[in-house]
Amino acid sequence: MSGKDSGYLDMELLRFTTAGSVDDGKSTLIGRLLYDSKAIFEDQLEAIERASLRTGAENVNLALLTDGLRAEREQGITIDVAYRYFATPKRKFIIADTPGHIQYTRNMVTGASTANAAIILVDARHGVLEQTRRHAYIASLLQIPHIIICVNKMDLVDYSEEVFENIKNDMEDVASKLSAKDVRYVPISALVGDNVVTRSDKMDWYQGPTLMYLLENIHIGSDINREDFRYPVQYVIRPQSKDYPDYRGYAGRIASGSINVGETVKVLPSGFTSKVKSIDLFSESLPMAFAPQSVSITLEDDIDISRGDMLVKENNGRGPNIGQDIDLMLCWFNERNLVPRGKYLIRHTTTEMRCMVTDVEYKMNINTLEKDYDDLKIGMNDIARVHLRTTKPLFYDSYNVNRTTGSIILIDEGTNETVAAGMIV
Repeated sequence: MSGKDSGYLDMELLRFTTAGSVDDGKSTLIGRLLYDSKAIFEDQLEAIERASLRTGAENVNLALLTDGLRAEREQGITIDVAYRYFATPKRKFIIADTPGHIQYTRNMVTGASTANAAIILVDARHGVLEQTRRHAYIASLLQIPHIIICVNKMDLVDYSEEVFENIKNDMEDVASKLSAKDVRYVPISALVGDNVVTRSDKMDWYQGPTLMYLLENIHIGSDINREDFRYPVQYVIRPQSKDYPDYRGYAGRIASGSINVGETVKVLPSGFTSKVKSIDLFSESLPMAFAPQSVSITLEDDIDISRGDMLVKENNGRGPNIGQDIDLMLCWFNERNLVPRGKYLIRHTTTEMRCMVTDVEYKMNINTLEKDYDDLKIGMNDIARVHLRTTKPLFYDSYNVNRTTGSIILIDEGTNETVAAGMIV
């Protein structure tokens, strides 16, 4: 492998999601990012040029790059989460393009759950809408570290600084009620490319960076919890081969923190301790590993460990919470309402067990960002604070400390459908 190739593999990866109301231009913006960063193959460009001609569009419809479903193209809307990958010389990117319709709020939760940044589009003509508040609240609830408010379609309001500033002020009022830490504002036109990759000469009143500059330079190194070592065991590796007759490795993905060969770890739930004998990645042995690497760890002592157990550092300072009564914010995905005292399967890191919804404390009113203690019927796309009781102890952190060990999904035992995603409070 050449030095150039290995440098490419070592490039930092930024995951970001796009959100906004219907027709705010999310898919067009992603198409513009791909087009202007030269991340489109010639045959792809020719295909969307032909498709644009068929629909009678004056310009090339860059939204067709992400709206891949036939129903999406026919209706001109985004229905499912579309994932796209591209890279610039500075960084690699994975984009989750999420739908704008209210009935697809659950799709935004899915697409945004692993994002480092959220781009929320606001149509300059319409300003801050109910869906804008909803998406900002969800981005904040999911603890997405960086939120970029893109005021789009500035070309349709004559690139007015006043329009931009009014929307910025409205969004700052919304952001003040949320736990968003880093919020940026960029005036753009995705259709013609103003301030997306190249700076606009029509908005000289805006002195900030372009959207692409922000995406390439936002600091994401501190987004992952580097302090608390959490290693949910996914699989026990026993090769039973002549080369490795006694090998017993515990495979999984490091959820947070780091580990060195020779360090002492504690196994949950047994509480037994041992030292790390080796850290293996394919045929290579590593002196240390860190989140989010997937590795196999061997220990000096022969301890009974299986899928769903967790390795933590013995003297890490802050261990995970251990308990059966869990408080969480829940986003309901299913068409059938949540059943009070209902029993569900809960999936958390690599473990699965049964649980019961013991109580619904309140439901969020997304429009006012206030808590509703009266209407506790939880239907599709509702977000609520609930209490669960699990059949076995869970090893967890609060979501704002660790997004991996602080998140769960609920599954309907009868249909095997994922009915909800939750963030542990």
